Amino acid sequence: MCSLTPATDEEAEQAIRSGEFFRQVLDQVDDGVYALSHGRTILYWNKGAERITGYPAAEVIGRECSDNILIHVDEAANPLCTGACPAMIAMREDRECQSDLFVHHKLGHRVPIHARVVPLKNADEEVIGGIEVFTDDTSGVAGRERMQELERLSLLDHLTGLGNRRHAQVHLRSRLSEFDRYGWPFGLVFFDIDKFKPVNDTLGHQAGDDVLKMVSATTENAVRTIDMVSRWGGDEFTAIIANVDEAELKAVAEKLRALIEQSKIVESDRTIAVTVSVGATLVVPGDTMESIMNRADELMYTSKQSGLNRVTYG
Repeated sequence: MCSLTPATDEEAEQAIRSGEFFRQVLDQVDDGVYALSHGRTILYWNKGAERITGYPAAEVIGRECSDNILIHVDEAANPLCTGACPAMIAMREDRECQSDLFVHHKLGHRVPIHARVVPLKNADEEVIGGIEVFTDDTSGVAGRERMQELERLSLLDHLTGLGNRRHAQVHLRSRLSEFDRYGWPFGLVFFDIDKFKPVNDTLGHQAGDDVLKMVSATTENAVRTIDMVSRWGGDEFTAIIANVDEAELKAVAEKLRALIEQSKIVESDRTIAVTVSVGATLVVPGDTMESIMNRADELMYTSKQSGLNRVTYG
């Protein structure tokens, strides 16, 4: 049995009037909620925002959006905090703004969110700030179930939580079989991290592992649940993209490249950011696992030779 300290109605009313009631309520919701002043200083940051971004309130409250803590980018990885900021638009135009964005997680990777920003007004209906409510668009439950199944089948890369090379091979054979039988198209994206060896050599293997996990999480968050992302080995990754045409595959490959470029690990004494070189190709009649992998590998190598941090399609 738990005992409750008797409280008066006046105490409850005071808690509501002081705003403590609303803070407690907002801390119970799964969505992230934060409030901004008109000058875009962060004034409130709930537990949902902490969970989605990894940033505790103590590290965010009092900072300005222009400090680029969350580093909002759109699906093409265009930065929004210093340009087309939804909060600025909502406050300036006195209207609600909704957007599908990616935010920066404290661990470095990108997290997809759906954000809704509304103006915060005073009693005279003057805009004095903004409130953003954002929802994590990743499929956490599905991701955990997939990880458990991969582990059971020895298809899991334990460092990144992605499927391993065997996982990629199993799904590639399956997609090729479906293409041969039903004509269902798919694309293969093959990429590796540019200048990854110097990260390990100069910053240490822990930093290298953190970069691999950051790239993995950003990649998995950037594709659909029907697409399959795997760690091929070392700093090489594959993404099997289902039911796409040439234009769609090019867009996915460019999205992955751009979002990884915009991801970074921020520590007290250093910032670690990397880029990737990408090869992307659609399945064609007669393809085998070896032929499509070799083609994607050669295209990725062309991206390396052409200057890094780019996509080559073929």
